[in-house]
Order: sequence, then C-alpha cells, then structure tokens
Amino acid sequence: MSIIYKYLIRELFKNFMAVIVTVSMIYLVVDFFEKTDRFIAANISLAKTLSFFIYKLPFIIAQIAPVGLLLSILITFGLMKKHNELTALKSGGISPWYLIKPILLIGVLFSLGLFFFSDTVVPVMTDRANKIWLKDVKKKNLIISRHKNIWIKENRAIIHINYYNPAKQEIFGIALNFFDDKFNLVRRVDAQKAVFKQDHWLFYDIMDQQMNPLSGELDIKLIPERKEKNYFVPDDFTKEIRQADEMSFKQLINYIRIIEREGYDATIYRVDLYAKIAFPFVCLMLSLAGFGIAFSSKMGDSLPLGIIIGIGIAFFYWLGHSFCLSLGYGEIIAPWVAAWLTNAIFLGAGGLLLLDVQ
Repeated sequence: MSIIYKYLIRELFKNFMAVIVTVSMIYLVVDFFEKTDRFIAANISLAKTLSFFIYKLPFIIAQIAPVGLLLSILITFGLMKKHNELTALKSGGISPWYLIKPILLIGVLFSLGLFFFSDTVVPVMTDRANKIWLKDVKKKNLIISRHKNIWIKENRAIIHINYYNPAKQEIFGIALNFFDDKFNLVRRVDAQKAVFKQDHWLFYDIMDQQMNPLSGELDIKLIPERKEKNYFVPDDFTKEIRQADEMSFKQLINYIRIIEREGYDATIYRVDLYAKIAFPFVCLMLSLAGFGIAFSSKMGDSLPLGIIIGIGIAFFYWLGHSFCLSLGYGEIIAPWVAAWLTNAIFLGAGGLLLLDVQ
C-alpha cells in the first residue's frame, strides 16, 4: 500500500471517529434529558439507567455510521484542499481517480462491517434496552414469545393472541378469558379475526361463552361481527412486538418461516429481512457520493458547503429508504424492491456525481 493511501485511510478513520463520537454523544444527551423524568418516576437506579443508554449505543452507531463515513470523506478531502495537498498531488501527476481506490475499498469494508455489526451486536443490545424500557420503566404486562403468541393480563382478564399484523392492524386468533373475584372462569370470547378501525376493535366470527349463574351452564352465542372494548391500542401493541432490529438475520428468517407455516402474512418481516442486507451497502453509495462532491468542479474549496450538501444527501437517502420500506409494508411493491430501490437510485446519483470529478 502506498504512502498516500495509508495517509488517506488514517485521516478518514480519524475524522470518522470524531464524527461518530460527537453525534453519538449529542444523541445520547438529548435522549437522556427526554427520558430522565420517566426513569425517576419509575424509581430506576442510576446503574440501570446508564445501562439502558449503553445498550442503545450500538443501534445509534449503526444508524449514523453511513453518514459518518460520508462526512469523514468530505472533511478529509476538504482539509486536503484547504492545505493545498490535493494541488500538490495533482502537480505530481496523481489524478483524483487514483484516490478513489481506497474510498471504494473503505466503502465495501464499512458495508460488510456494518452488516455483521448490525447482525450480531445490535440485536442483543437493542433487546436488552427494550426490556429495561418496557418492563422496568413502562411496567408493561404484555408478554411475548418468539413464536408470536401474545398474552395480555388485565384486571380479571387474560387475553391470548395468535398473531398480530402491525402493518394492517389485524389480529388473528384471539381469546378473551374473564374471571370473577375468586378467579373462576365466567366468560370466554373467541374470535377468528379482529381489525382496528378508527378508534375501536371490530371482532369477526365470534363465539361468546358466558356462565349462567343460575343454571351453572354455558350460554353460547355465535356472532358474525361485534365492536369490542379496547384492552390495548395498536400504538401500544406494536411497541411490544419483537422488532426486526432485535433479531439477527438468521433469527428473522426462522421467524418468517414460523409465521408463514402457521398461515399468516409475513410481508413486513420479509421487507425487514431484505433491508437488513440492503441498508449496510449505503456506506458504499455514500462513499461514491462523498468522493464526487469533494472533487466536483462546482464545489470549489468550500468545506462547509460540502458538509451541508452531504448532510442533505444523507437525509434524502433516509427519507427515500423509509418511504420505499413503507411501500413494501403496504404490499405496493415487492419486499426486495422496497429494500434495494433507494440504493439503486443513489448508486445512479453517485455515478452522475463522479462524471463531474476533476
């Protein structure tokens, strides 16, 4: 490896670490002040509070790493321009295309590293953070197994749900068990399906069994459709569902197989599965974009302008990526298209930026 490449890679990593540390600290400080009242109200110890934010750190790093890489490229080449280092290299016969090789290498390595980091460290730490937030801070009584069996304990009632589709706000296979003060079962309501419409749940294909206190026998009613009490709302419910970022790639594949084997729709999880592969490669896309911006003839020597443009590009990537994923969740486009479409668009945009490299 040439001295120029070693110098360039060293400066990139130095600036990358500075960006990551700065942005992570800002995020954690803001998040701390937003949540500190909830931790105090829940009487959570300082050690557990700090543990929560430490557990969240890997997820934060995984999310900001691509934009950190983009900014580090812009800062590195911006400072080299300011110190006339690029002018000296050009005078020595070294073209910008010679400098793109380590950028491509770093983009590929960061993409692979981000995939493995997001697949190993992030799910474990995110799961621990969520458990502290839900169980210790929010005191939730919703218990969820890996197989999508959901149990909810209410006052004198226990509810079991086979499967919940958060994208369509649909429940499949729900059973409500009601008890008296001696914990004797006095009523059971079974429904094949429930859909949240406007501000209430609509149950379909209902069998309502209620104990007659006089005869001691069950009165059974079959009802095609009925409005039911809101024991929970979708916003609360989806926060409790095990999210894709709490599972590794292999776990998510197995999770999808279980859901589909039971006959339920796993589209949203397939979108998340493809996104787990597609998202890390944003590092490569943004590396190309950063290099194109840094050497654009229209940029001149303005480092602040380059950073602003870089932040804007990263913002539009996240906006486009989120929009495409929502199209996938809604089954408007195929899951793999939803995950990769934004990458394809930004790869083309990066190629166009490279055409202006001088």
